[in-house]
Amino acid sequence: QLQASGGGLVQDGGSLRLSCAASGMTFSSYFMGWFRQAPGKERGFVAAGRRGRIYYADSVKGRFTISRDNAKNTVDLQMNSLKPEDTAVYYCAVSTTGWNGQYDYWGQGTLVTVSS
Repeated sequence: QLQASGGGLVQDGGSLRLSCAASGMTFSSYFMGWFRQAPGKERGFVAAGRRGRIYYADSVKGRFTISRDNAKNTVDLQMNSLKPEDTAVYYCAVSTTGWNGQYDYWGQGTLVTVSS
């Protein structure tokens, strides 16, 4: 099970930190990542990481940072310089096949709203 938290309302240029806690199994061997779904759009990849291998969507490079604490079974997403187009429901997820493979476990989502 994955539990995401940390969403909220922030102004353009602001920052938020999302956190995802995993329980029920250990995910240290797998990619943990974040996706987002904006209103009226498909869910899209944001970032993922595993053992020093980190990947970001082009749209968030330089602004978002993903980090993991395998001892705590958590993955965080630090989001800086937020823009209104970052407004979306953010989901954490785990892939057992690779950062660009199928994601097998999903959290419930947390809403991020960036006001202009």
